[in-house]
Amino acid sequence: MANPLYVHLQATAQRLIAKFGQAGVVTRLTPPDPILGGEPVPTPYPATLVPLTYEARYVDGTVIRTGDMQIYISAVGLSIEPTVGDIVTANGTDYAIITGDPNKYDGVTNVVFIVQGRTAS
Repeated sequence: MANPLYVHLQATAQRLIAKFGQAGVVTRLTPPDPILGGEPVPTPYPATLVPLTYEARYVDGTVIRTGDMQIYISAVGLSIEPTVGDIVTANGTDYAIITGDPNKYDGVTNVVFIVQGRTAS
């Protein structure tokens, strides 16, 4: 059962992201059939998100590089949990998810997804 506190925090996060954020897309690439082969199939999921640049003090050149973005993605209405390997489109740029934090404090309610995105090449 969802903890009412985390449901309230999820609603607050959704409200702030909707107010200050933008529409974006989280794209999951489904791998090709292992026997028949083929190309990966991209499946887009619309999302509301806020892309933020990392402060210079966090950029170390290895874990966090110049150009990496910290992206807050609303959990409300998103049918997947963004994970490593997914692509987030924000500000007209595609970012590959390098790391992610689902912020699921009670193990049930996703409050907000915070991911580290790196320009996809």
